[in-house]
Amino acid sequence: MIDKNGLHEKAIDLAMHSIGEKTKSVSEDYWRLNYHISTPAFWMNDPNGFSLFKGEYHLFYQHHPYSSKWGPMFWGHVKSEDLVFWEHCPIALAPSEKYDQDGCFSGSAIEKDGLLYLLYTGNVWTGPDYDKDLKQTQCLAVSKDGVYFNKISENPVIASGPNGDVHPHHFRDPKLWKHKDYYYCVLGSRTLDHHGQVLLYRSVDLKTWEFINVMAKSQGDLGYMWECPDFFHLENQDILIMSPQGMEPVDYLYHNLHQAGYVNGKLNYETGELNHGDFELLDYGFDFYAPQTMEDKKGRRIMVAWMAMWESEMPEQQHNWAGAMTIPRQLIIHDKKIKSLPIPEIEKLRKDHVMYQNIMVQGEHKFADLSGDSYELEVIIDAQDALFFGLKVRVCEELNQETLIVYDRLKNMLELNRDRSGNGPKGSRKAPVKLYNNKLHLRIFIDKSSIEIFINNGEKVMSARIYPNQKSKDIYFFSDREIQLKEINKWNLEKSVPISLF
Repeated sequence: MIDKNGLHEKAIDLAMHSIGEKTKSVSEDYWRLNYHISTPAFWMNDPNGFSLFKGEYHLFYQHHPYSSKWGPMFWGHVKSEDLVFWEHCPIALAPSEKYDQDGCFSGSAIEKDGLLYLLYTGNVWTGPDYDKDLKQTQCLAVSKDGVYFNKISENPVIASGPNGDVHPHHFRDPKLWKHKDYYYCVLGSRTLDHHGQVLLYRSVDLKTWEFINVMAKSQGDLGYMWECPDFFHLENQDILIMSPQGMEPVDYLYHNLHQAGYVNGKLNYETGELNHGDFELLDYGFDFYAPQTMEDKKGRRIMVAWMAMWESEMPEQQHNWAGAMTIPRQLIIHDKKIKSLPIPEIEKLRKDHVMYQNIMVQGEHKFADLSGDSYELEVIIDAQDALFFGLKVRVCEELNQETLIVYDRLKNMLELNRDRSGNGPKGSRKAPVKLYNNKLHLRIFIDKSSIEIFINNGEKVMSARIYPNQKSKDIYFFSDREIQLKEINKWNLEKSVPISLF
């Protein structure tokens, strides 16, 4: 252990003081989310260190505690007993050493010998060009209680990338797991001519690492850099998650600045190569990046992601905060593809149940007792002969605000449109969706400034930040021809993430 001069502790204390000064004013912002993780104040991006330690769930995140914009990265921290009700913990990591002086970038966590270890990327800028002038190494910190961490004296534990067709500077975001007698990690990388790839390492003690191989790489169509890789085994499949930067749009796909998805296949642990299939998106909406997963107490694979997007307009920045996490999602395999489901524990937040069954709708229809800005809405629609139908949420006719969810039966496409959602970025995203027995099933989670749509029991998901006025609370259904609303269930959802620091 180091920090002989207390530099790390001092850096954390100063950052905590900075956050504390803004916590109250941030808590008064209408767009603050009720049941999504965010910072008490200032900037947040990638989830880090999602893990289970001594019976509690820990989620860390990239955090700039001095501004609502990206800056030198710290690790913020929340913990929970059930993945629903969270509490804020002190900042876990601060840039304080020569090898991480310009940021403690993304990484992961694992329990070993009753201690919690964080493996993260230390970042140092070596010049003014942040894309070229950087040195990245992999570093280790350890904690007895899962709250206060010390960086080890042997850092960095991986001082440079391997020789060969590996870019020497872009080398980050380690994700840990254990398989048999070894600890493994994947690292995000790119080739010398800028094609994304993932590197595989192994270790017996987390401190001395051996490069095995390039696990997988782009053949020229999957971006120039693969960030935030994650690897796990699920239902007889090996899954590699990554976030490719720089993919070109194709038809309705890849219209965000960067993407997040996965490939599945089989890893040869001896050669280090993953034999895999095609790239699949994990979310078809606007705001979903750098997902990270963990295995929970019940053996389920749970995923969270940053519910924002690089270079996107973030109206909450004017209120001294930025960014949020998605709700935790359980991953299952169906027909060799991942389905994402809201964890059942989210139902603890339900109250004020309203239900309708077998309602015929044509044109536009509003239910008097369906409205709100923090709720779950489950809808089963029998399309009948309709070609064009859907619903509008966060509606205020006076302000001409609405967030539109519409199904086009001729194209088998579901569209999420936020052109009239209020402040913030606009645009439309589409996902290919089939009807089952002529029915569309949606579970929609609305929070003060977000929407997450789970389509046909998690077959597709669409996530977005939206910034409506607080008057925009109505819900409308519409159709070009008569449809049957087989079932509508709506619950208000209680607050589960506090604003207070401790």
